[in-house]
Amino acid sequence: GREMTYTEKILYSHLWDTNYSRPFGRGTDFVDFKPDRVAMQDATAQMALLQFMSANMPKVSVPSTVHCDHLIQAEAGASKDLHKAVSDNKEVYDFLESVAAKYGIGVWKPGSGIIHQVVLENYAFQGGMMIGTDSHTPNAGGLGMVAIGVGGADAVAVMAGFPWQLKFPRIIGVQLTGKLSGWASPKDVILKLAGILTVKGGTGAIIEYFGEGTKSISCTGKGTICNMGAAIGATTS
Repeated sequence: GREMTYTEKILYSHLWDTNYSRPFGRGTDFVDFKPDRVAMQDATAQMALLQFMSANMPKVSVPSTVHCDHLIQAEAGASKDLHKAVSDNKEVYDFLESVAAKYGIGVWKPGSGIIHQVVLENYAFQGGMMIGTDSHTPNAGGLGMVAIGVGGADAVAVMAGFPWQLKFPRIIGVQLTGKLSGWASPKDVILKLAGILTVKGGTGAIIEYFGEGTKSISCTGKGTICNMGAAIGATTS
C-alpha cells in the first residue's frame, strides 16, 4: 500500500517463501531468506567446511568462496609475511583448497587480497544479497548489495540449501545533502553517524543512505561507510 525503500526491495525479492499475507514487522518477525552468495575467510571457513562435509552433499547449493587472508600476520613486510604464512599454515591451506575443489567452492589463495575488498570488486552487484563469515562483509554495500556478516553455522545452512533466518531488520534512513568539501572524507560521514547513534544504535537495523549527497561519493567511499556500519551494530548498510 506504499512505495518501498531500496532495502525492502532487496529483502522482499530474496524471501525463501514468497507466499506471505502481510508485510513483515520490522524488528519483530523472523523471516527466511535466500541469499545469492556465501563468502568465508580462512579462519572461520575451516569449521564451516568441516560441518558442510558432514551434510554429504555433492556440491554447494549457492556460489561460495573462501578467501585466505586472515592467517597472514603483518610483521616484516608483504613478501616475507606472505611466504611465512604459506609455510606456517600449509596444512590449513591444503585442506581448504582440497575441500573447495571437491564441493565446487572458489578459492582466493594467500596474497589475493582482503576478503571484503575482493568481494566488493568481484561479486557485489546492485540488488543482491550475500552473507559472509567476516564482520566486514557489509563493504559490498558500497555497490548497493545487502551483504551481512554471519556465523559459520549460518553459512553452512545456506551452502547446504537451507533458508537463512533473520529477524526482519529495522531501517534507519540517512539523508545526505550537498557534497563533501575541504578535508572531509566519506569516513567522516560514518564517524558523525557513530557519534549520533553510538556503538549500539544500529543494532537490528539496516542503514540506508539516500539523497543528493550520495551522488558525489565514490564506490570506495561508499564501501568504507558501509564497512564501518558494523561499528554501530548495524546488520548492514
